[in-house]
Amino acid sequence: MPPPDFSPSAEQNKHPILDKLLAVLPAQGAALEVASGTGQHAAWFARHLPGWTWQPSDQQPQGFASIQHHVTQAGVSNVQTPLVLDVCAATWLPVDPTTRELPCFDLIFCANMLHIASWEACAGLMRGAARHLAPQGRLITYGPYFEKAVPTTQSNLDFDASLRQRNPAWGVRWCEDVALEAAKAGLQLQQRHPMPANNLLLVWQRVPG
Repeated sequence: MPPPDFSPSAEQNKHPILDKLLAVLPAQGAALEVASGTGQHAAWFARHLPGWTWQPSDQQPQGFASIQHHVTQAGVSNVQTPLVLDVCAATWLPVDPTTRELPCFDLIFCANMLHIASWEACAGLMRGAARHLAPQGRLITYGPYFEKAVPTTQSNLDFDASLRQRNPAWGVRWCEDVALEAAKAGLQLQQRHPMPANNLLLVWQRVPG
C-alpha cells in the first residue's frame, strides 16, 4: 500500500479550525466534507467531535486510501467510507431509496478548495450545499480570501499571483463575490472568524423565511 498523503498546512490548521467547530457546532450531527484531500481533517475532527458522523468526499478517488489510513490511525469509527463527489455536478448524492429524499447534513465543511478550483466550483458548492443542508444546517468554508473592507496582506497577494501563474482559473477569492454566489443559492454569511496565516473561517446558513 502506498504511504498516506500528508499536508503540512492541514496539520497546522486542524487545531484552530477544530477550536472554531467546537464553539459553533452542537454536540452531535451529521457532516459532509467536500474535497477531503488527504483525510487529515476528517480523522482529526471525527476524533474530537465524537457525537458527529463524518462523511468524507473528493473528486479524486486516488486519495481515498490516504483518507482511510488517517482514519484508521486516529482509531475512530464515526467516519463513513469516502464518496466520489464532483462539486460542479448537478447531482452530488442520490435520493435515499427509503425516504425518497436527498440526504441532508447538519454541516457541510469545505477547506482550502475555492482558490485551487475554477469559479464554477464556488457556484457549485453553494448550490449543492443549499440542496443538502438540513433546515438549520451550516456550510463552513475555510481558506484565504480578499475583502474590500480589510487591507490585503502581501502574503495573500503573493499567494494569489503564484496560484494564477499555475492556473489562470485559480486564485484567492473575494469574500463579497463568494457571498453573491451564496445568495443566488439562498445562503447568507452568518459568521466570520479570522484565523491564523491570514485565513478566514466563514459560516453560511439559509436565508431566513
